[in-house]
Amino acid sequence: MSDDATARAGVKVSEGYMPFGEWQTYFRVAGDVQTGLAAGKAPLVCLHGGPGSTHNYMELLDPLAADGRAVISYDQLGCGNSYVEGHPELWRARTWVDELEALVAYLGLTRFHLLGQSWGGMLEITYLVERQPEGVLSATLSSTLPSSQLWGREQHRMARMLPKQEWHALERAEETGRFEGEAYQRAIDHYMQLHCADLSYGPDAPECLRRPKRSGTESYVTAWGPNELTPQGTLRDWDYTDRLDQIHVPTLVVSGTDDLCTPLVAKTMADGIPGARWELFEGCRHMCYADDTPRYLRMMRSWLAAND
Repeated sequence: MSDDATARAGVKVSEGYMPFGEWQTYFRVAGDVQTGLAAGKAPLVCLHGGPGSTHNYMELLDPLAADGRAVISYDQLGCGNSYVEGHPELWRARTWVDELEALVAYLGLTRFHLLGQSWGGMLEITYLVERQPEGVLSATLSSTLPSSQLWGREQHRMARMLPKQEWHALERAEETGRFEGEAYQRAIDHYMQLHCADLSYGPDAPECLRRPKRSGTESYVTAWGPNELTPQGTLRDWDYTDRLDQIHVPTLVVSGTDDLCTPLVAKTMADGIPGARWELFEGCRHMCYADDTPRYLRMMRSWLAAND
């Protein structure tokens, strides 16, 4: 849903910037937080992936605001309207957890839901376990992970199903440390097309998916690595598998059958979090809310209402 479409649906969109250290964090609110709370509908705070992927695709969840619930998204430091580069020392989990904690305080949120996709889910898990925040009514972990190394192993397992020459190109890139060249690019593009999202979107796709964005390449490469298969940055040893039982809010795990988040990864989270529910989207990749938007919105409306 573009801002124009959101406006046509009668939803007001407001934007702003929060001071964060020497920098600033861009945020976007579809709907009105206080009006929603007065109607018994707590806001939903959305955490995008990457690191460095920007909030853009989270605008697909704007229709939830048409029901009277505010939907809050933001560009995490290092990308989009919060772009910063030349500061590799920033790109570690603590920076983004501190930023999330600061944003919640800045917006005065005392009751809210969380939804994190991919890296955003890692951020959400870290925040819930390490900070034990008050006021979180529910957590949605969408196509995310409990362990970087488990993720890497599962990506390698799936990548071995690519055509032989493509798998060999990925192998050579890892062996040489040279993640470049036509053969490598064809292989990684094919892999991401199969399991993540379209490489480009046509004119019929929602505007938020077609809109140019300033991705956080430095933050991604520094924190994660050169591609999804190879966690070798500051998050390489990130692992909360044995601490998932410290998440004490109602939790919804979401993944797709063709997702980078494989059933093993999703089930590890669903099994480890007390009382968690798992929704598996048939035929969906890493962005279930883009591949099957109507079903995702129905699921979220029901889930959020049940946990207000």
